[in-house]
Amino acid sequence: MIRLSKLTDYAIVVMSAMANHGSAVHTVPQLAERTGVPAPTVSKLMKALVPAGLMTSQRGATGGYTLAREPGDISIAAIITALEGPIALTACVEGAHDSQCGVESLCPMRGGWEKVNRAIRTALEEVTLSDMMTPPWLPSDHSASKPQPAPHPAG
Repeated sequence: MIRLSKLTDYAIVVMSAMANHGSAVHTVPQLAERTGVPAPTVSKLMKALVPAGLMTSQRGATGGYTLAREPGDISIAAIITALEGPIALTACVEGAHDSQCGVESLCPMRGGWEKVNRAIRTALEEVTLSDMMTPPWLPSDHSASKPQPAPHPAG
């Protein structure tokens, strides 16, 4: 089974809560209260998301955190990569520095796995934070909420 860490799941929850409040500055305690994610975990998330360019931090009495980009411009792939490293099913992929495989250079499967890894990465790059915030009963473009033109009578 492929599974993301709880930290990555929490990051999407916290970032969604931030996006729901526009461009407001958010503190760790506010985010913890709003999401139910413990404050130490929110703090840990911010320490990973700021250097990744997904959050900005502001110091001072009115300081806190804001999303660095619009929710529609933040891919799920970027969030996963910030917290978990390169997106891959196997260790022998481009960008993986901790490969423990002793036969990597001779492996006939490496090229095949890279195709799978690339397909997963591409799919995750196409899903944005904004998409994750859309209620499942609405299409992601919200076309169901737009008035539809009346059909033309046959004639």
